[in-house]
Amino acid sequence: MPPRKNGTAPMQKPTDVKVTIKRIFSYMYGFKIHFMLVVLGVILSSMSTIAGNALLSPIFDNLKEALTGGKWDKKEFIATIGVMAGIYAVGALSSFMYQRIMLKVSTTTLMRIRNDLFNKMETLPIRFFDKHTHGELMSLYTNDTDTLREMLSNSIAQFISAAITIVGVFAMMLYYSWVLTIIVVVMFVLIIMVIGIVGKHSSKGFIAQQTALGKTNGYIEELIDGQKVVKVFCHEDAANAEFDKLNEELCEAATKANTFANILMPIMNNLSYVHYAATAIVGGIMTVNGFGGMTIGKLVSYLQFTRQFAQPITQVSQHLNAVLTALAGAERIFKVIDEEPEEDNGYVTLVSADIDENGNITEASERTGKWAWRHPHKADGTVTYTEVRGNVELDDVYFGYEPEKTVLNGISLYAKAGQKIAFVGSTGAGKTTITNLINRFYDVPDGKIRYDGININKIKKSDLRRSQSIVLQDTHLFTGTVMDNIRYGKLDATDEEVYAAAKLANADYFITHLENGYDTMLTADGANLSQGQRQLLAIARAAIADPPVLILDEATSSIDTRTEAHIEKGMDQLMEGRTVFVIAHRLSTVRNAKAIMVLENGKIIERGDHNALIAQQGKYYQLYTGMFELG
Repeated sequence: MPPRKNGTAPMQKPTDVKVTIKRIFSYMYGFKIHFMLVVLGVILSSMSTIAGNALLSPIFDNLKEALTGGKWDKKEFIATIGVMAGIYAVGALSSFMYQRIMLKVSTTTLMRIRNDLFNKMETLPIRFFDKHTHGELMSLYTNDTDTLREMLSNSIAQFISAAITIVGVFAMMLYYSWVLTIIVVVMFVLIIMVIGIVGKHSSKGFIAQQTALGKTNGYIEELIDGQKVVKVFCHEDAANAEFDKLNEELCEAATKANTFANILMPIMNNLSYVHYAATAIVGGIMTVNGFGGMTIGKLVSYLQFTRQFAQPITQVSQHLNAVLTALAGAERIFKVIDEEPEEDNGYVTLVSADIDENGNITEASERTGKWAWRHPHKADGTVTYTEVRGNVELDDVYFGYEPEKTVLNGISLYAKAGQKIAFVGSTGAGKTTITNLINRFYDVPDGKIRYDGININKIKKSDLRRSQSIVLQDTHLFTGTVMDNIRYGKLDATDEEVYAAAKLANADYFITHLENGYDTMLTADGANLSQGQRQLLAIARAAIADPPVLILDEATSSIDTRTEAHIEKGMDQLMEGRTVFVIAHRLSTVRNAKAIMVLENGKIIERGDHNALIAQQGKYYQLYTGMFELG
């Protein structure tokens, strides 16, 4: 599988921080009391530190008296130490409380966001997944949610704590000395300017780093999925070269991002040291001269406040880049959540029905094994029922995956219930596209498709797809037992129905010879099975659904001709009374089709049964005799 060069869509800088933050907080519903407790805990934790530093003043003034031969109040000294210990203990407990609560809030919020993201993905059209790599979408659940978790669990509380600490400490410093506070204000302005300059460059770097990381992850995922192809074509060196390029881009982006992030701390530390030294010098002079009532105890407390004042600013600067990255990731997540879901204006639904001997149809409350289309008519408010038979008609259908390039050009055909219709033709002729339109993976812009005489645009998509089963060439199995994977076609199927479907698909023999039979666990898309065995399970999964329409897209391409012959015997029973569309390159599988459509450049150039097309000696004759000669 060649790697996709476009990787992932570039990760953008948050375009509207306020809106994004507001939307994140909208997921925190039901946590009003929790937030009140968090704010209370942050206030207690921050104020305990401020109060503890304030108590240094009487402690050191008391010690000064003792050291200079003055009166030393020992009881007051011990009592002050005890009060300080109690205050710090309250602060520690408060810190533990609010951090534990924020952990609960953040994990629950992320759970809600992931639920919305996954639920939205389940509603998106196939076209969306055609335009996005697996790596890009997976990064939403990993990289972006991880950055959000860090922001929610740590940054929010840190910002609240920083705001309280800055206000509280500033008030205490102003109380102790307005002169020294002027130095603090000047240094604070300088620090804010530095944070703004460095943070601007750092945020750009982290956005570029996330983009490069998404590309690298997408490439790794594709190479892991396509490892066999890589080895078959000896593509290891080229794959290594491409990975080296992406890895180097990631390294360069990460280096630039973290360079600015890492120099911020040394700058902040040095500025805080300069600030501390300036405050100590001026405060020492004031203490010696007795200016402003400054004492040694007050100076010690003030110096502690100076360090404490710089600490929250440093913490905010540390979290700033993480917050910007998290908001950028949140915007990516919300962009997917805001994607338009698969449009479905259908109002005709599939219902279980009772059909009497005169053909009268009534809706049944329980499953009867018979189905009908419930068709409410908006004009007169009446409801009619049409038996689900599987008659499919395409009338002058045009379609293109891109508006400027059509794949189907005026396709018209009619398939009656119980008929087997085959599509043959070269790759890109439009065979699979027709089946994609029948189940409304894509909607028809021009022309009509009717199902039992009803325009499929009127049929609810989920009900339309419930009436069909598809066996794709690229078989996908889920993690679970063999029985679980077969039952995926009908979740309420009994074990006996699973066994019957497996026997019908000729899969029972190999399943019973597995280590744990039907309870054998399948992982990694059924990597412990052969491609043919995986396809047999896919056929059994389609068989158990018991649909009126069956689509086989190269369903037997990975099965040997002997096994295929056995399957066809069982499939004949499955196909009885059902409309079957078959896409096959192996023309031997379509010889018994009621009608064979030969496609070329999106048009049906020949149609008829096998004998009629051979007699025409046209394109089908050339394809068939060419295959025969090659055989």
